[in-house]
Amino acid sequence: MVRYRTALVRQCAQVTNRVQKTLEGANIKLASVATNVIGVSGRAMLAGLASGDTDPAALAQLARGRMQRKRGELASALSGRMGPHQQFLLQEQLALVNSLDASIQRVNEEIARRLQPHVELMQRLDEIPGLGPRVIQIILAEIGPDLCRFPSAAHLASWAGLCPGNHESAGHQQTGRTRKGNAWLRTALVEAAQAAARVKHSYLAAQFRRLAARRGVKRALVAVAHSLLTIIYALLARGSTYADLGAAYFDERDRHHTRQRLVARLERLGYCVNLEVPATTG
Repeated sequence: MVRYRTALVRQCAQVTNRVQKTLEGANIKLASVATNVIGVSGRAMLAGLASGDTDPAALAQLARGRMQRKRGELASALSGRMGPHQQFLLQEQLALVNSLDASIQRVNEEIARRLQPHVELMQRLDEIPGLGPRVIQIILAEIGPDLCRFPSAAHLASWAGLCPGNHESAGHQQTGRTRKGNAWLRTALVEAAQAAARVKHSYLAAQFRRLAARRGVKRALVAVAHSLLTIIYALLARGSTYADLGAAYFDERDRHHTRQRLVARLERLGYCVNLEVPATTG
């Protein structure tokens, strides 16, 4: 059911792209003003266009919320030439989007009902940065609440396809690709890693910045996703709660190395550095 919902969401995104292509064909630039073309305001304007309303000012009046402050820009963006065939396509596409939304809502309710016995477990997982209700549902659906089939977090990471690649040649360990694994779980965790990388003052965000500077953004996201899966294993297998190590974890882990690295960096810029330990106030 969770995989079916993911397929519905992807299909909805495809239809949204088709809506945008239909608008572009009519020289309507709604996406340049509205972030979400099929949001509340966007959908009301699209319904007006599909019904044959071609007055840009009247269509701009359908904006809701913060979009009301952009009515002038919306009027300019909605000044196009919508033909009869484009109106028909827009009607069909909006009907399909509404049908997909209703189906996604029904699947969401059924998934929530079936996961009701694991509410306490979901609340503990929700404390991890980057994990939201939808990602937590995917995790529980893919690996289950009982991890007895995985002897360790490394086995779980290997099954999910998030373990480091193994490429050895002539006795030298080289960079290797991650192996193929559970694509549904891997995709959800990489998406969660993107959200965790934006959480301020957290260990996962510090790990992402540390790795992205040296290895690139994509490798850093996979590494953070691997860390997320390790944390999830600890919470599910041991029944523990999440405790963030903090953004300064890597600096505090080796204070001497951090100090030497920063001093050397300043000296390369031409500064003369003298370090003094501040006197403690009694």
